[in-house]
Amino acid sequence: MKKDIFTLLGGFLTSVFLFLGTIGVSFDWFNQTSIDAFVFMAAAAASLVLNVYAIWKNTHVRDRLKENALKKQKVMKK
Repeated sequence: MKKDIFTLLGGFLTSVFLFLGTIGVSFDWFNQTSIDAFVFMAAAAASLVLNVYAIWKNTHVRDRLKENALKKQKVMKK
């Protein structure tokens, strides 16, 4: 699914590039190579964000489970 989203992003940027070329607007820096590089960077950024969130969530859940287990042990000992 992620790959499809970034493929759509690349297709959209390519269509914008072609549209601007059709109406006579051109930028030296806005070409197919820069579009491909931007899509690659966006995919890497999204992967980074998702992985950081997953690591944070797993750490948080594990700590929460340990905390609850310790609380249960203390209650049982009393």
